Amino acid sequence: MPYGFMDIAITPSVRRAQAEMGADHLWSGFAGHREFGLFGPREQEFIARRDSFYMASVSETGWPYVQHRGGPAGFLKVLDDRTLAFADYRGNRQYITTGNVAAEDRVCLFLMDYPRKARLKIYATAETVALDADPDLSAAVADEAYGARVERFFRIHLKAFDWNCPQHIVPRFTEAEVAAGTQILRDRLAALETENQHLRARLDGRDMTPLAEGS
Repeated sequence: MPYGFMDIAITPSVRRAQAEMGADHLWSGFAGHREFGLFGPREQEFIARRDSFYMASVSETGWPYVQHRGGPAGFLKVLDDRTLAFADYRGNRQYITTGNVAAEDRVCLFLMDYPRKARLKIYATAETVALDADPDLSAAVADEAYGARVERFFRIHLKAFDWNCPQHIVPRFTEAEVAAGTQILRDRLAALETENQHLRARLDGRDMTPLAEGS
Protein backbone atom coordinates (compact mmCIF):
# COMPACT_ATOMS: atom_id res chain seq x y z
CA MET A 1 0.00 0.00 0.00
CA PRO A 2 1.42 3.43 -0.91
CA TYR A 3 2.40 5.76 1.89
CA GLY A 4 1.06 9.26 2.34
CA PHE A 5 3.67 12.00 2.54
CA MET A 6 2.83 12.84 6.13
CA ASP A 7 2.98 9.17 7.10
CA ILE A 8 6.71 9.46 6.45
CA ALA A 9 7.32 13.09 7.38
CA ILE A 10 5.61 13.23 10.77
CA THR A 11 7.72 11.56 13.43
CA PRO A 12 7.53 11.86 17.25
CA SER A 13 10.12 14.63 17.14
CA VAL A 14 8.16 16.47 14.46
CA ARG A 15 5.00 16.17 16.55
CA ARG A 16 6.82 17.68 19.53
CA ALA A 17 7.98 20.59 17.38
CA GLN A 18 4.43 21.11 16.15
CA ALA A 19 3.17 21.14 19.73
CA GLU A 20 5.82 23.67 20.78
CA MET A 21 4.72 25.95 17.94
CA GLY A 22 1.00 25.51 18.65
CA ALA A 23 0.39 23.70 15.37
CA ASP A 24 -0.24 20.19 16.68
CA HIS A 25 -4.02 20.60 16.39
CA LEU A 26 -3.60 21.00 12.63
CA TRP A 27 -2.09 17.54 12.28
CA SER A 28 -3.21 15.54 15.31
CA GLY A 29 -5.94 13.71 13.41
CA PHE A 30 -4.20 13.66 10.05
CA ALA A 31 -4.30 10.20 8.50
CA GLY A 32 -2.10 10.88 5.49
CA HIS A 33 -2.80 11.51 1.81
CA ARG A 34 -3.11 8.03 0.38
CA GLU A 35 -3.96 9.48 -3.01
CA PHE A 36 -0.45 10.94 -3.13
CA GLY A 37 1.16 7.54 -3.58
CA LEU A 38 0.96 7.46 -7.38
CA PHE A 39 1.96 10.04 -9.98
CA GLY A 40 -1.15 11.32 -11.74
CA PRO A 41 -1.42 13.36 -14.95
CA ARG A 42 -0.71 16.63 -13.11
CA GLU A 43 2.54 15.32 -11.59
CA GLN A 44 3.68 13.62 -14.78
CA GLU A 45 3.17 16.79 -16.82
CA PHE A 46 4.96 18.87 -14.18
CA ILE A 47 7.93 16.47 -14.05
CA ALA A 48 8.20 16.35 -17.85
CA ARG A 49 8.77 20.14 -17.99
CA ARG A 50 11.57 20.29 -15.43
CA ASP A 51 15.17 20.95 -16.46
CA SER A 52 16.54 20.55 -12.93
CA PHE A 53 15.72 19.29 -9.46
CA TYR A 54 17.35 18.83 -6.05
CA MET A 55 17.94 15.41 -4.50
CA ALA A 56 18.79 14.78 -0.85
CA SER A 57 20.53 11.63 0.35
CA VAL A 58 22.14 10.62 3.65
CA SER A 59 25.52 9.07 4.42
CA GLU A 60 26.41 6.15 6.70
CA THR A 61 27.43 8.71 9.33
CA GLY A 62 24.00 10.36 9.22
CA TRP A 63 24.98 13.53 7.39
CA PRO A 64 22.47 14.72 4.76
CA TYR A 65 23.62 15.89 1.36
CA VAL A 66 21.66 17.83 -1.26
CA GLN A 67 22.72 17.80 -4.88
CA HIS A 68 21.42 19.76 -7.85
CA ARG A 69 20.67 17.71 -10.95
CA GLY A 70 20.18 19.33 -14.33
CA GLY A 71 19.76 18.53 -18.00
CA PRO A 72 17.49 19.23 -20.94
CA ALA A 73 13.83 19.75 -20.08
CA GLY A 74 12.27 16.35 -19.46
CA PHE A 75 15.52 14.58 -18.59
CA LEU A 76 13.81 13.24 -15.47
CA LYS A 77 11.63 10.57 -17.05
CA VAL A 78 8.36 9.16 -15.73
CA LEU A 79 8.58 5.43 -16.47
CA ASP A 80 5.25 4.67 -14.82
CA ASP A 81 3.05 6.06 -12.04
CA ARG A 82 5.53 5.02 -9.35
CA THR A 83 8.91 5.12 -11.10
CA LEU A 84 11.23 7.88 -12.32
CA ALA A 85 14.65 7.65 -13.91
CA PHE A 86 17.38 9.98 -15.13
CA ALA A 87 20.80 9.85 -16.72
CA ASP A 88 23.61 10.74 -14.32
CA TYR A 89 25.91 13.06 -16.26
CA ARG A 90 29.55 13.45 -15.31
CA GLY A 91 30.16 16.41 -12.99
CA ASN A 92 32.85 17.16 -10.43
CA ARG A 93 33.43 13.43 -9.80
CA GLN A 94 32.92 13.53 -6.05
CA TYR A 95 30.20 10.82 -6.28
CA ILE A 96 28.71 11.71 -2.90
CA THR A 97 25.12 10.95 -3.88
CA THR A 98 26.18 7.78 -5.67
CA GLY A 99 28.02 6.57 -2.59
CA ASN A 100 25.23 7.56 -0.23
CA VAL A 101 22.61 5.70 -2.25
CA ALA A 102 24.75 2.56 -2.27
CA ALA A 103 24.63 2.51 1.54
CA GLU A 104 21.18 4.03 2.18
CA ASP A 105 18.67 4.13 -0.65
CA ARG A 106 16.20 6.63 0.84
CA VAL A 107 16.14 10.00 -0.92
CA CYS A 108 13.99 13.12 -1.17
CA LEU A 109 13.49 15.15 -4.34
CA PHE A 110 12.41 18.78 -4.68
CA LEU A 111 11.19 19.89 -8.10
CA MET A 112 10.77 23.65 -8.53
CA ASP A 113 8.77 25.72 -10.99
CA TYR A 114 9.89 29.20 -9.99
CA PRO A 115 7.85 31.27 -12.49
CA ARG A 116 4.61 29.59 -11.37
CA LYS A 117 5.67 29.35 -7.71
CA ALA A 118 5.04 25.59 -7.60
CA ARG A 119 7.03 22.93 -5.74
CA LEU A 120 6.68 19.15 -5.84
CA LYS A 121 8.41 17.18 -3.08
CA ILE A 122 8.95 13.44 -3.33
CA TYR A 123 9.96 10.73 -0.87
CA ALA A 124 11.52 7.78 -2.68
CA THR A 125 14.16 5.10 -2.77
CA ALA A 126 16.89 5.20 -5.39
CA GLU A 127 19.14 2.73 -7.12
CA THR A 128 21.96 3.18 -9.61
CA VAL A 129 21.94 1.19 -12.83
CA ALA A 130 25.00 0.53 -14.99
CA LEU A 131 24.81 1.81 -18.56
CA ASP A 132 24.77 -1.67 -20.09
CA ALA A 133 22.59 -3.34 -17.44
CA ASP A 134 19.13 -2.46 -18.79
CA PRO A 135 18.80 -1.70 -22.54
CA ASP A 136 15.14 -0.71 -22.16
CA LEU A 137 16.00 1.81 -19.44
CA SER A 138 18.86 3.18 -21.51
CA ALA A 139 16.56 3.67 -24.52
CA ALA A 140 13.98 5.45 -22.37
CA VAL A 141 16.35 7.77 -20.52
CA ALA A 142 19.50 8.42 -22.58
CA ASP A 143 19.62 11.67 -24.58
CA GLU A 144 22.56 11.61 -26.99
CA ALA A 145 21.67 15.05 -28.32
CA TYR A 146 22.52 16.65 -24.98
CA GLY A 147 26.20 15.91 -25.51
CA ALA A 148 27.16 15.29 -21.87
CA ARG A 149 28.85 12.09 -20.76
CA VAL A 150 26.49 9.66 -19.01
CA GLU A 151 28.12 7.57 -16.29
CA ARG A 152 25.11 5.66 -14.94
CA PHE A 153 21.36 5.82 -14.57
CA PHE A 154 19.35 6.47 -11.44
CA ARG A 155 16.02 4.73 -11.00
CA ILE A 156 13.70 6.32 -8.43
CA HIS A 157 10.89 4.38 -6.74
CA LEU A 158 8.13 6.59 -5.35
CA LYS A 159 7.05 6.27 -1.73
CA ALA A 160 4.96 9.45 -1.45
CA PHE A 161 4.76 12.99 -2.78
CA ASP A 162 3.10 16.26 -1.88
CA TRP A 163 2.71 19.77 -3.27
CA ASN A 164 4.05 22.65 -1.19
CA CYS A 165 2.27 25.94 -0.75
CA PRO A 166 3.64 28.78 -2.92
CA GLN A 167 4.54 31.08 -0.02
CA HIS A 168 8.04 32.56 -0.12
CA ILE A 169 8.92 31.15 -3.57
CA VAL A 170 10.48 34.07 -5.43
CA PRO A 171 9.75 33.83 -9.18
CA ARG A 172 12.84 33.30 -11.31
CA PHE A 173 13.07 32.83 -15.04
CA THR A 174 15.46 30.92 -17.28
CA GLU A 175 17.06 32.51 -20.31
CA ALA A 176 14.63 30.61 -22.54
CA GLU A 177 11.62 31.76 -20.50
CA VAL A 178 12.78 35.40 -20.64
CA ALA A 179 13.29 35.09 -24.40
CA ALA A 180 9.81 33.63 -24.89
CA GLY A 181 8.20 36.21 -22.64
CA THR A 182 9.82 39.16 -24.40
CA GLN A 183 9.41 37.88 -27.97
CA ILE A 184 6.43 40.14 -28.65
CA LEU A 185 8.45 43.17 -27.51
CA ARG A 186 11.42 42.20 -29.66
CA ASP A 187 9.13 41.67 -32.66
CA ARG A 188 7.58 45.11 -32.11
CA LEU A 189 11.00 46.72 -31.74
CA ALA A 190 12.16 45.11 -35.00
CA ALA A 191 9.04 46.41 -36.76
CA LEU A 192 9.63 49.93 -35.42
CA GLU A 193 13.26 49.83 -36.53
CA THR A 194 12.19 48.77 -40.02
CA GLU A 195 9.59 51.53 -40.12
CA ASN A 196 12.21 54.05 -38.97
CA GLN A 197 14.58 52.95 -41.72
CA HIS A 198 11.87 53.45 -44.35
CA LEU A 199 11.11 56.93 -43.01
CA ARG A 200 14.80 57.89 -43.07
CA ALA A 201 15.10 56.62 -46.62
CA ARG A 202 12.16 58.76 -47.71
CA LEU A 203 13.60 61.83 -45.99
CA ASP A 204 17.03 61.23 -47.50
CA GLY A 205 15.42 61.21 -50.93
CA ARG A 206 13.92 64.70 -50.55
CA ASP A 207 15.56 68.01 -51.45
CA MET A 208 16.00 69.50 -47.98
CA THR A 209 18.36 72.33 -49.06
CA PRO A 210 17.25 75.63 -47.43
CA LEU A 211 15.93 78.26 -49.81
CA ALA A 212 18.31 81.25 -50.49
CA GLU A 213 17.41 84.67 -49.10
CA GLY A 214 15.11 86.65 -51.27
CA SER A 215 13.96 83.67 -53.24
